[in-house]
Amino acid sequence: MKRQRSGYTLVEMLTVLVIAAVLASVALPYLQAMIASAQLNSAVSDLHGAISLARSQAIARGSRVQLVPLEPSGANWREGWVVFIDTNGDRRPSPAEEVIASHGPLPKGIAVRFNFTSNRTPYYIAFNSNGRSCSDTSSLAARWGTLSLHQGEQIRRIRINMLGRARVCNPERDGASCGSGNEGG
Repeated sequence: MKRQRSGYTLVEMLTVLVIAAVLASVALPYLQAMIASAQLNSAVSDLHGAISLARSQAIARGSRVQLVPLEPSGANWREGWVVFIDTNGDRRPSPAEEVIASHGPLPKGIAVRFNFTSNRTPYYIAFNSNGRSCSDTSSLAARWGTLSLHQGEQIRRIRINMLGRARVCNPERDGASCGSGNEGG
C-alpha cells in the first residue's frame, strides 16, 4: 500500500522562492517608476489646484490674492506653499493676514523650478480681481511664466499665461507647446 504524501519538498519550495525573487527583482523598478510618477502627478495637481484657488478667490473677493512658497526666504516651492491676502505687501504671510489655504512639503525627490517674467525672490504668483496674473504691487502689470516640477527624468509644467489661465503640460508628450520659458502660453 502506497502512502500518500502531503506538502512540498524543500527543493520545490526553493524553486518557487527563486522564481518569486526573480519576478520581484524585475517588477521592482517598474513599481518604483509608477510610484514616482504618481507622486509627481499628485504634486502637480496640488499646485495647479492652489493656483486655481488663488485665481478664483481673487475674482470672488474682488482683490489681489497671492500664492507663495512657505519656505522663509520664499525661494523654495518644494517646502510647500500658501494662498493668502497680502495686505502689507511683503509677499510673506503674517499673523494678521488671512490665509486661504496652505500645503506642506512635497515628497522627496521632487524639485520645482520657477521661471516668470520677474524672478526676484521671494517668489510669488498673484491674481487681480479680474483673475489676471499680475504683479504684487500693481494689479495692471501682467505677469506670467512657468513652474516646472521635476522628478528624475520626468517633468511636468504648469504654465500661467498673462490672462491668468493655468494649464498643465508634459514636455515629453506635448513637445514645443510645453516650453520652459515665460512666453505667456
